Amino acid sequence: MITLFSSHGENLSADEKRVTVEAIHQMALVLRAAWIALPVLAVLVVIGMWWLTDHAKLLGWLLCAITMPAMRYWLLRRHFLTPPPDYKSAVRWARQLTLVALLDGFVWGGAYILFFTPDSVAEQVLLLSMLVTIVAGSIFVSSFWPPTLIAFSTPAFTLATIPFLQQGTTASFVMAGALIFMLMILSQMLRAAHRLSREAIALRFENLGLVEGLREQKQVADDANMAKSKFLAAASHDLRQPIHAQGLFLEVLSRTEQTPHQQELVASARAASEASGELLNALLDFSRIEAGVIEPNLQPFRLQPLLNKIENELAPQADTKDIVYRSRETQLVVRTDPMLLERILRNLVSNAIRYTERGGVLVACRRHGAKAVLEVWDTGIGIAPEHQAEVFREFHQLGNPERNRNKGLGLGLAIAEGLARTLGHELTLYSEPQRGSVFRLTLDIDETIPAVQAAMSQSKSRLLNARLLVIDDDEIVRSGMLHLLRDWGCECEAAESIEEALALARLHRPDVVISDYRLREQRTGVEAIAALRAMLGQSLPALLITGDTAPQRLREAQASGIPLLHKPVAPGKLYRRLVELQQEGACPVPVPGI
Repeated sequence: MITLFSSHGENLSADEKRVTVEAIHQMALVLRAAWIALPVLAVLVVIGMWWLTDHAKLLGWLLCAITMPAMRYWLLRRHFLTPPPDYKSAVRWARQLTLVALLDGFVWGGAYILFFTPDSVAEQVLLLSMLVTIVAGSIFVSSFWPPTLIAFSTPAFTLATIPFLQQGTTASFVMAGALIFMLMILSQMLRAAHRLSREAIALRFENLGLVEGLREQKQVADDANMAKSKFLAAASHDLRQPIHAQGLFLEVLSRTEQTPHQQELVASARAASEASGELLNALLDFSRIEAGVIEPNLQPFRLQPLLNKIENELAPQADTKDIVYRSRETQLVVRTDPMLLERILRNLVSNAIRYTERGGVLVACRRHGAKAVLEVWDTGIGIAPEHQAEVFREFHQLGNPERNRNKGLGLGLAIAEGLARTLGHELTLYSEPQRGSVFRLTLDIDETIPAVQAAMSQSKSRLLNARLLVIDDDEIVRSGMLHLLRDWGCECEAAESIEEALALARLHRPDVVISDYRLREQRTGVEAIAALRAMLGQSLPALLITGDTAPQRLREAQASGIPLLHKPVAPGKLYRRLVELQQEGACPVPVPGI
């Protein structure tokens, strides 16, 4: 702490110097707003004393009393026109202001010498009240730099005591003592105000430092998150290409004549390919949620068929672990997006099976007022309260320090929570360590009966009988697509660039265009389809396929309005999408095959 009479020397720390510079600046701000107060008080003194004393002395004193504020105003203008750049300059300016305050103290203390009239109580009260008003009003502003008020008060109070001491009466001695005592009390008050003002400034700097630190940490976190997203997008895209092609070739291979041993090998290869695809799909789901490109298609939906489907697909996983899988029948109809709800439930059930070693998993739905509560219970390892919020964070896994691939990527719950948020459904967790967990998803009940949706035929014995143009800059993917589409009865041609696609389309008009989103030379499938439609007509059916997971590119692809599939595309999904285009009248009607 800097004392009232310190020289503010070089022994101060950098933080103390910074506080001192700011305190001087704060004092200047207050003085600029109140510098006119002393000239006004001086004029009031002259008016009050005009009929009681010599006019020449009054006007001379008034000239001095006005000169000091004028000097102070000049110093203030210089401060704000050219602010002190450093500690030394700020202190030099404050000392100049202190010198003016010292001269001002002699002016106001001199008023007692010039105008004191022993027999006139009115004059004494007027002068004393003016002096007390000046000092009391200056405590706040001088708390930033106490020497200014001490420099003013010391000569002012000292000179004011002289007339009382000259009187030699008991009352006058008491008045002189009271003025000296007031000066001492003023010093103590000023010390306390000075300490508080400096602590307030130091605390403000500390808060600003904390805010800046938090801002920098947030920026670092945002940069790291962006770098993570870019890495995932690039890695996911590059991995999707070969896995996508692999799936196409395996589908073609599975339709050829094979020995039992070859069938077993192909089945194993397809299982491995599908597992890789699932991991990449998890990355894609998470990227789509971050990109905000998922648009829910809310509709009435019966829950029981979905519960049956999940049980049929995932119960075998529970059987291999020798745990029980059960689901309870429900007749409830909810309003949701069936595909997104299936993704949420599949992630929750898969997670429950993965972390349960004894007991079992129960999937049930119960009505709670106007809501349906879909629950997934397990008797697994459970989650401690302090970790329950973290399990919904991406890439966070419990009990998997070795990052076992069989336990996934740690995205399942993050995806489930993100999709639930997108749908407007509440997803909650209750868990006890070593006893198990229950995830609850709250959905709106829909009392209407959903229209029966005809199941789309996925028979591989139906031929599409359409002419397709494939655009992809990856030779392996083009080859795989050609083999698969021709096996479905399509006439196919493939191009690796927009120019080549236009040339092929001029020779043979395609019924459907299938294009990769990312092409060479920073061009896109959206551009390729737009060029073909400009040549062949805007009604040309088209399909985009992308391996990108970068949020910006996902948004761009989504905004194009062209149907979009994500690599690796399961052959069955591609087939169904082409059938959908056919049912919309975009493709020729399939003809019966072998």
